[in-house]
Amino acid sequence: MNRILVTGGCGLIGNHVCSGFLKKGFEVVAVDRQPSDYNMEKENFSFFEAKPSEKGRYAEVFEKFKFNTVIHIANTADNDIGPIITDAEMKESAAMDEYIYRFAIAHDVEQFILISTTQVYQMPKTREPLREDDFIKPVTNYAKLKYESEQHMIKDIGRARGMMVAIIRVAPVYTKEFCANLESKITDPKDNTKFVYRTGEYGFHMCCVHNLVDFLLTFVQAAEDHSYSGTYNMADKNLTMASEIIEYMKENHRIGVVLQRNPPNTSLKMIANLIDNKEMKTNYRFLDFTRILTNNMFDIMKASKYCSFRWTVKNTK
Repeated sequence: MNRILVTGGCGLIGNHVCSGFLKKGFEVVAVDRQPSDYNMEKENFSFFEAKPSEKGRYAEVFEKFKFNTVIHIANTADNDIGPIITDAEMKESAAMDEYIYRFAIAHDVEQFILISTTQVYQMPKTREPLREDDFIKPVTNYAKLKYESEQHMIKDIGRARGMMVAIIRVAPVYTKEFCANLESKITDPKDNTKFVYRTGEYGFHMCCVHNLVDFLLTFVQAAEDHSYSGTYNMADKNLTMASEIIEYMKENHRIGVVLQRNPPNTSLKMIANLIDNKEMKTNYRFLDFTRILTNNMFDIMKASKYCSFRWTVKNTK
């Protein structure tokens, strides 16, 4: 039986990832700062409580078990940290980077997968899909946190011959029950009112958690050697339209009044103010009004070899 370690294994993403691998017959060990009831009573599931800064606790887990695969989800927004990414959380993530990759090398882990974010990219002025080799420009605290994790992994695990290492850059996630990222796309951060431009026929590239889980389940079983190493974009097959978000919210959650607005004329002064805005840098879900209508997408062709991306905001569970 293959054994897998999931850091951050009791957060939103971690719960679903652990559940998916348990259903496929894996033995799953989850480590997180606090437990969750989601998988606790399931067969072949073990939980260990530890903060990312608790190096000694993670050392005990690596000593106790022999892992084939590590999926590193800890320090991921929507999994175990909130939308406001503080300096303390950035330092805690950096502290974990100092040891987690080296533990994997020392204990001969065969596969190491880091869950990162699409926020690391420099967003283009055109509507060309963003590919894995496009320019990187981490501006937000969260983007910087995850990019530093990527760089640490490349530096540390690059010395481990034969280990398959992958970086999965994930767009903002959602499920039927978890709507915070979707809701933020139709919420004015100034007064918390819900709004839509015209009829809402513009979109955002999001990622259903179940698409991410489907990808990981197939990828882990297929990635047998170093040739599978690399970076993969992870998002839904198509954009999620603002109008679809409103319908989703009406069907599954409370939404209230939605104001219909005309798109603003974005001035250079407005852009400058946003760039200097502290909230934009610290708030993972900050809505940048200058980019609402750009319809930017992430190229998921590379990941499509392993996943059909069948889940959308209309059929998510």
